[in-house]
Amino acid sequence: MSGELEQILLQLTQPDNAVIQQATAQLKLAFKDPAIIPALCAVMTGSQNSQIRQSAAVMLRMRVKKHWKKISPDHRESLKAVVLQAFQQETEHAVRHSLSQLSAVMVKHETPDRWPALFALLNQSTKSNNPTDRQVGLLLLSKVVESNPESFKPHYRQLLQLFGTVLQDLDNPTAMYYSILTLTAMTAYTGTEEMNLMRSLIPTLIIALKHLIKADQDQASEAMEVLDELMESEVSIIVPHIAEIVHFCLEVSADITLTDSLRVKALSCIAFLIRLKSKTVLKQKLLNPILQTVFPVLSAAPPPGEEDPEDEENSNEDDTDNESPKHFAAQVIDTMALHMPPEKLFHQLMPLTQACLASENPYERKAGLMCLAVLAEGCADHIRTKMLASMLQTVCQSLSDSNQVVRSAGLFALGQFSEHLQPEVSKYCAELMPLLLGYMSALNQAKIGHVTKAFYALENFLENLGSEIEPYLPTLMETMLSALSNAENLKLKELAVSAIGAIANAAKEKLVPYFLPVIESLKGFLTDTRDEMRSLQTQALDTLSVLARTIGKEVFSPLAAECVQLGLNLTNAIDDPDLRRCTYSLFSAVSTVSPDCLNPHLTAITTIMLLSLKSTEGVTAHLEEDKAFVLLDDDDDDDDEAQGDTILDDEVTDTVDPDIAGFSVENAYIDEKEDACDALGEIAFNTGAAFQPFLESSFQQVYELRDFPHEDVRRAAFGAMGQFCRAQHKVWQENPTEANHQALQKLLGVVLPSFLEAVHSERERQVVMGVLEAMNAVLKACQGEALQSPGLLQEISQAIRDVLKKRTVCQDGGGDEAEDDEQQAEYDAMLQEFAGEGIPLLASAVPADTFQPYLNELLPLIMNKAKSSCTVADRSFSVGTLGEILQSLVNVSGGRACAGKLSNQLLPVLVAGVRDSDSEVRNNSVFALGAMAQAAGPLVAQDYPMMLALFSNLLSKEQDRRVIDNLCAALCRMIMSNMEGVPLEQVFPALLARLPLKEDMEENKTVYSCLAMLYSQNPALVLSHIQPIVSASSHVLGTKDLDTETQNTLVMLLRDVAQRHSQEFEGAMRSLPAEQKMKLTGAVSQS
Repeated sequence: MSGELEQILLQLTQPDNAVIQQATAQLKLAFKDPAIIPALCAVMTGSQNSQIRQSAAVMLRMRVKKHWKKISPDHRESLKAVVLQAFQQETEHAVRHSLSQLSAVMVKHETPDRWPALFALLNQSTKSNNPTDRQVGLLLLSKVVESNPESFKPHYRQLLQLFGTVLQDLDNPTAMYYSILTLTAMTAYTGTEEMNLMRSLIPTLIIALKHLIKADQDQASEAMEVLDELMESEVSIIVPHIAEIVHFCLEVSADITLTDSLRVKALSCIAFLIRLKSKTVLKQKLLNPILQTVFPVLSAAPPPGEEDPEDEENSNEDDTDNESPKHFAAQVIDTMALHMPPEKLFHQLMPLTQACLASENPYERKAGLMCLAVLAEGCADHIRTKMLASMLQTVCQSLSDSNQVVRSAGLFALGQFSEHLQPEVSKYCAELMPLLLGYMSALNQAKIGHVTKAFYALENFLENLGSEIEPYLPTLMETMLSALSNAENLKLKELAVSAIGAIANAAKEKLVPYFLPVIESLKGFLTDTRDEMRSLQTQALDTLSVLARTIGKEVFSPLAAECVQLGLNLTNAIDDPDLRRCTYSLFSAVSTVSPDCLNPHLTAITTIMLLSLKSTEGVTAHLEEDKAFVLLDDDDDDDDEAQGDTILDDEVTDTVDPDIAGFSVENAYIDEKEDACDALGEIAFNTGAAFQPFLESSFQQVYELRDFPHEDVRRAAFGAMGQFCRAQHKVWQENPTEANHQALQKLLGVVLPSFLEAVHSERERQVVMGVLEAMNAVLKACQGEALQSPGLLQEISQAIRDVLKKRTVCQDGGGDEAEDDEQQAEYDAMLQEFAGEGIPLLASAVPADTFQPYLNELLPLIMNKAKSSCTVADRSFSVGTLGEILQSLVNVSGGRACAGKLSNQLLPVLVAGVRDSDSEVRNNSVFALGAMAQAAGPLVAQDYPMMLALFSNLLSKEQDRRVIDNLCAALCRMIMSNMEGVPLEQVFPALLARLPLKEDMEENKTVYSCLAMLYSQNPALVLSHIQPIVSASSHVLGTKDLDTETQNTLVMLLRDVAQRHSQEFEGAMRSLPAEQKMKLTGAVSQS
């Protein structure tokens, strides 16, 4: 048979399609004969043609991969012998490569201990004196270990010793290359016993990489993955060598003679190290050397006659696959901002940035602006509180730079500032809006690439303006609507649609006058099926979702059903992950306005969403194989055979294919999964009981994604799991059956432990923040129900404590570096804030006595952050959390005694907070003192005089309206919980003089409840001050500043006064303006 087989394989290599098709058909037949295995073996060892030998090896590999179990035992044994024999006698590299891959597939099935001859060959060849034999042995070794690394574990020590020798053989770069690939495959499986050996290899490894770079940059680029792998799975191995690794990577990054891909590898390696070990990087004084190397890369001019990718006219903003060293240099600075204390970073970074900004060279000015832009996210608090004015001034000046490259960078920076430096940046509205509107007026003349950047800045700025947008609305909407109806350029229409979404976020119901023309345009785009409309449609769906959430129920509800239908039609007609993602967001937005519209379609909607969650589309496996046999990957014709028993079935039976060098996931599919999770969670919550039939299948699918490779998907999955718990809780509350209760407890029993596991072991800080946020939402909604399972309260408290003590994996484990405790990256502080928010939620979910022991352990960690040496954000968080905890104790059993016990410990911290230089800290401290009075009541009566003196002093000089509002509320809380302790003759008039509240409208509830209580207990006091009370009431009645309950309390109070003391009431009304008089008269006279 081998003779015919060789003939068929030869025909497959002919350049004639007809011949190839005929040969393929013959091959399919041949594969039905069990004798195919020995025949292929014979061709593989006996053919004179190397291409045919290689083909035979590949065919055998495919056969073994799919059908090892069907190969008879004697065929298996002979195959094991033949492969090694062929390998030893082979002279062609390509064939050896295929043979080593065939061996790798066999090792998957036949563990190495069942194949002693393989070991003997590896041993003999890797130690041979002949360099070629060594090289070939190491090639085989790298393939078999990559294919089944765990089965080689018993031999790791021996292998590491071998590499120690090979990596010093600097004249044989190929041998070093194969050794490093094997080392990379082993890293994830090394145990503690190999650690020291591995650690001692690092210096040798770095020298080997340097030599490999000189010999073969592509191989070196692949070999550098070993550093990523070491950081990813065993960072402790490299910690002692961080300085060496950083200096090596800097050398590579700075060398402009090397390929981009190598330099990018080196820069991303530095960014990864900063993410994992920022403290060590700072301690070893590596920040300055990194910056000194990164800045020249960031400010390099492109080659003559070329532009940076982001400055090219037709650059697509969404093409973020910009694999240039410049792009990664900016990422290094971005990573520093996210993972280092701002003070330390700015001290060394700002001089370099300022030098760039002042340079004559436009690319250096661009670099300075890019640097400011990427700092905005990680160092937001630092910039907002200390440097905003000067940084904004720099950026605004750049918008009139003579060079467009610089202007574009300025727009990017302004967009980043607008996104991350809220609310302060919005205060510069009067300066920034004219500049941005100037850009808009010249829309049609400008280049679209530049216009895109102007829109990016404008959108981010508008999004957060709130009611401040009003004066600009007519101009903005005129510009956008005219672009929608007139623009030739589809990209310009897309930008305008997106901007309308941003405008809607700020303007909310003020956009109603423009709603109809906008909707008509959007519908037009959504029903046009031409391919070039795709990204405009995606944007139209996004903006439609924003309108659903912002324009108001009355206006949007009539369209809700039509929107759902539009979305379903699109997903049926067009297979595009971005489009699906936006329809999910639209369904989710509609569920907030009119959930009933979704009910009839829930089957269809959940079906497509679950397909998105399951799909592996967009996950590409990188195959190493040369694609010679793509032909054979046709679908098999003979489907009627048992399972299509040929090598040509292309189902993948192995989960991990030995030819797969790695996976990459396309962003669109990641976004689709992320948005599907978010939408399912929100829809489940909003549709309530109607979602019940889909809850279990949705939960199963989402739960699977908690270890998905991409962190955004993991974060979204945890968020959705929390939403499912809240949805089930709501269903049980509306229909309290035993079955609903059990379903809730079952769900909580899976979700909360998985949250806690993630807090401890998840490596990405963003994911842990998401998990804490989801857990807080579940605690807030489910209260004590969430804590039924024994030991859970303790475990959650312990998790919060671990985050506050920086003991989790994503905080770089054990917070042993106490001397550095004061300064940390802002995002690390933010993570601790999410954890701290859980404390008051636990306090309000269980009786105070139950929580007291855990609270005693947690309080010092919170109070620690109130020290004057801490950042404003920390101080504000500390006293804010103490206030929330005290507030929680108001309504739980045993809360009063608990608050009384805590008062001595907390008073000094809160009193110091009231005297703080920052208004937010003062505000939170005043609130906390009020909450303490409310929770502890008479138990803190002895502290009332001191508190009143403190408040009286503050009231006389405080300028900040929010603090004044909170002072009023705190006085009211003191009065309500212990009226005897307050000298009302002095306090009451001072309080009324500060009404109505101006900023913190939620406290109206406290103020008017207090007035109602005083009226019932001391009507004479209230009547003697009826004038200011009536005046303050006239400002708030009938407005959104009062909730319904407070509105009713106030109306009842006024009505009672008007009936019993009509003369005083009429007198108080006289001084009011006519309009307010009418309003009050109306309110009081309605029965």
